[in-house]
Amino acid sequence: MQKPGATCSAILKPQPLSAETGAAGSVDQTDSIKASSPPVSTTASAGLLWGSVGVLAFSVSLPATRLAIAGGLSASFVGIGRAVVSGVLALATLVLMRQRWPAARLLPRLAIVGACIVLGFPLLTALALARVPAAHGIVVTGLLPAATAVAAVLRAGERPSLRFWLAALAGVVCVLAFAVVQGAGRFEPADALLLAAVLLCGLGYAEGGALARELGGLQVISLALVLSLPVTAALTLIQLDTASLARATPAAWAGFAYVSVISSFAGFFAWYRGLAQGGVARVGQLQLAQPVLSLALAWRLLGEAITLPMVATALAVLACVVATQKAR
Repeated sequence: MQKPGATCSAILKPQPLSAETGAAGSVDQTDSIKASSPPVSTTASAGLLWGSVGVLAFSVSLPATRLAIAGGLSASFVGIGRAVVSGVLALATLVLMRQRWPAARLLPRLAIVGACIVLGFPLLTALALARVPAAHGIVVTGLLPAATAVAAVLRAGERPSLRFWLAALAGVVCVLAFAVVQGAGRFEPADALLLAAVLLCGLGYAEGGALARELGGLQVISLALVLSLPVTAALTLIQLDTASLARATPAAWAGFAYVSVISSFAGFFAWYRGLAQGGVARVGQLQLAQPVLSLALAWRLLGEAITLPMVATALAVLACVVATQKAR
């Protein structure tokens, strides 16, 4: 029987990657390294599996965030406080696993992941979901796969085709049209918050996926959370409202627990490992299923109405995202 520590160590170790997954390496590796490296197809399949687990975990994030806010917790507490809980979990994990501090050259890149994934996306989406239903936020954040692809090609210095940019632009236009229609002819502040969250998350996913090839998925999110912990803890204490905490319902705390433990911490183990093994472009396509799953959960958990414009826009954005992937 395999010991638990062995399983954790396997997750913590950066996985060997092939050229197909985007890792840079020398062709003339030693025979021993080649023999110990898993086949390309096995690594890619494992990447898709880990990525699927991550998508399932993230599909609950916006409904759970809305549940926490509707139950009495403030949007700022949900957006920032979740990072404090996950940051403490990350610190304990790194200490228990005796992980070394990363090289100084990697700290700026980890700071980018922290600013985008730990602070930016959770806070902006929480502030937006205090103003609009979860289903509305799910439709707008359906642009995330396209944003991740754009961030990946820009980071890698690629020059995608004109069709790629047209498809990405078409997706943005669909979301903007939806936002204006839903806002009775106006572009609401909540939609600006959601679009900004999408841009930051796309950048964080692309940078985190690249870092996971060097550090491993667990180290990337754990180190980003720990680096951000002084900031998130201070901001949480500054805006802490004990009265609202006392009034919060059990359902609100359940939603907060989910986004703190799963959305902000455990889900990234699988997601970043999937990006590292299967490649950002390939595994990123799994996000196509996330809006559909999230809409179903918003209807089931929150009882939100799923309107025809929501479904039409979600499908249009899905088509645009598929086009961006094919155009690369």
